[in-house]
Amino acid sequence: MATVTQLRPTTVDPVVLLVDARTPTEHDLVGAWAREHHPGAEIVDRNDPALGRRLERGDDPLVVPVRVTWLPRERDGDRRVRASDLLALTNPHRPWSRLQPRIARREPDRARVTAGEPAHAMELRQRFRSEAGRAASGEAFAAFVARQATLACERAERQVIGDRYKVPRLVAEQITASATFREKVATLAERLDRPYEEVLSNATSCLQEVAAVQSRLAIDTWRVLMRPMHAKAWDVDVDVESLERLREINRRSPLVFLPSHRSYSDPLVLAQVLHDHDFPRNHLLGGANMAFWPLGPLGKRAGIIFIRRTFGDDAVYKLAVQEYLAHLAAKRFNIEWYLEGGRTRTGKLRPPKFGLLAYLARALDDPRVDDVTLVPVSLVYDQLQEVGMMAAEQAGAKKQSEGLKWLADYVRAQSTNAGTVQVRFGDPFSLRNALEEAGEGHAQLEKVAFRICDGINRATPLASTSLVTLALLGTRDRALTLDQVARVVEPLLIHVQRRGIPGPVAELRRPAAVRAVLDALVSAGVVECFDGGTEPVWSIAQGRHHVAAFYRNGALHHVIIRAIVELVLLRLAAEPRDGDPIEAAQADALALRDLLKFEFFFRDKDGFLQEIAEELEYIDPQWREQVTDRSGAAQLLSGRTTLVAHRALRSFLDAQLVVAEQLAETPSRQAIEPAAFSERCLGVGQQMLLQGRLHGAESVSKELFDAALRLAANRDLVDPGRDDIRRAREAYRDEVQDVVERLIRIGELDSALLEGVLDDESR
Repeated sequence: MATVTQLRPTTVDPVVLLVDARTPTEHDLVGAWAREHHPGAEIVDRNDPALGRRLERGDDPLVVPVRVTWLPRERDGDRRVRASDLLALTNPHRPWSRLQPRIARREPDRARVTAGEPAHAMELRQRFRSEAGRAASGEAFAAFVARQATLACERAERQVIGDRYKVPRLVAEQITASATFREKVATLAERLDRPYEEVLSNATSCLQEVAAVQSRLAIDTWRVLMRPMHAKAWDVDVDVESLERLREINRRSPLVFLPSHRSYSDPLVLAQVLHDHDFPRNHLLGGANMAFWPLGPLGKRAGIIFIRRTFGDDAVYKLAVQEYLAHLAAKRFNIEWYLEGGRTRTGKLRPPKFGLLAYLARALDDPRVDDVTLVPVSLVYDQLQEVGMMAAEQAGAKKQSEGLKWLADYVRAQSTNAGTVQVRFGDPFSLRNALEEAGEGHAQLEKVAFRICDGINRATPLASTSLVTLALLGTRDRALTLDQVARVVEPLLIHVQRRGIPGPVAELRRPAAVRAVLDALVSAGVVECFDGGTEPVWSIAQGRHHVAAFYRNGALHHVIIRAIVELVLLRLAAEPRDGDPIEAAQADALALRDLLKFEFFFRDKDGFLQEIAEELEYIDPQWREQVTDRSGAAQLLSGRTTLVAHRALRSFLDAQLVVAEQLAETPSRQAIEPAAFSERCLGVGQQMLLQGRLHGAESVSKELFDAALRLAANRDLVDPGRDDIRRAREAYRDEVQDVVERLIRIGELDSALLEGVLDDESR
């Protein structure tokens, strides 16, 4: 006899068993179950045309949805589908009809009759009237009851198979049957001056285009087939404690996971982590560029929502996406997308895209949606195989199109272990509350997006490769010994520990651990080692500066305040001044913040100045007295064992210098086309590098030039026509040149500090 899962005891009311059975074996199993638990009950197939007439009799029967749940074979206490099941061309969740009798006889624990939450016909009529906006009768009502039965069985099955298989059913049908949706379509049709039926048909097609129709077999197949893209490449280190907190929140609210985006493997790694901890599968919103065969058809049935890269003026498509997100939120399905809109090419967070966040915010206006919880997620890799190609793109190489050849090459590259990927979850927060706190206005979504990005940064642990590349990239045309690398890293470890940043603090205090990181970077071709002298020395390998910068940049948000403080102290030490030195320091810090605001995420002005004060407090609790004269400020700066400003910021300011100089040389009446201007900067930047005007090759970067041009546009320096634009561009160039000169001076001071340490040791 099959195992039985039943949610409610039998009742004396008339009972209609609404059965979802596809094979004779399933009908037999349900029939045996019915005789035991509901003797005398009417058994009606879910698709029986007579269902509507039965519900109209007027006796208000209790409708009990029933189906057979098939389970994979238990192996070592685990019932997950394995590759061997798929290779046998069987579906453990829906075995072939001819195999079902044998399974039910020999392995009865694999066939379970599942009863969904029952409801009286009168209650179902009320639900239908509320949703569809019309009286409950005829085929429409019967179809509605069949849909409700399917959804009830799905919910009941999750108690058997686990939350990881929480999948949506009949999505497009549920949305288009809603009176609210049809009202929105009518309003849109009137605004577009198009026939209602035409807009409704178009909207239905768009819903079918975007809606992910998940199945358990597709989820298992996707998981098995995608494992070669990540399983061998990294060991996974996950914050289990945060996952348990999220599980509790997920009991009352849908979760929207918003991870950093460093690799094609990000969604695969996160999906595996959530699957292993029995979370329902996320609905992942991804770009249509990844919908090629076989990823597209299979991925859509595994929960991936392939959306167009741009929506343009397609108002119907926008409505479909917004309604789909609202439906998922109302049904409390978890969602995932990548706020940056694409993989980072520099190793740090890209500026967020607001489109999907805006649609989700509008979904909160739907009375069905109470709230959603946003979850910042950080994924940090020791090494990435794909960084080399992304770095080449920054130097002007064309991005390789995704397709079968790309997929084969990617899987081949992922066959060797590249260290560890750390998965961390930031503090979750309510979207509704965040919108209220941000206030009305055009900056509302920006503030919410900033909170997400700040949450990602704060959750991001330091990787060993980030600290070591930070040390090596700070020296130009010079190799460092193991002791020199360790000397640069040690003060950063103190900084990390003081701020409570998770990272390999204890580990990197051992020279052997630093050596291991260097050796790993050598094996990856990022660093080269010369060991033909008295002791080995390491430097960034020729042509690999962009790759090294990618790893370094993942740590920069942890030291950006420290770097700005160093620049402020240098100005206080170098320039005579009148007035309050603290006010001068604050003004300089805010000016630097404005210069870097398109590269890093800063708190609001008051919060930023508080962070500056806290960093100065750490350097010297008496800093307010020290900065009253130039010598005191100089002492605060020279008292450090390692300086970081030139290591952290030089490449960004060098890139700004290229852009600022080219802007200043462009005639004020000449229009600037961003793509052509960026190409021009790539060529000029390479020239300036060869002339020794730029510190390193990582400054010659399309992404850095684009960010600098956005800053210039924000300062109204791009659009031609104004008479004073030439002077404004020259002022911007001079401002950047001033900061670059300060960074050069800090680099010289740091070299002297490093040499001084070694001289002391040699004596």
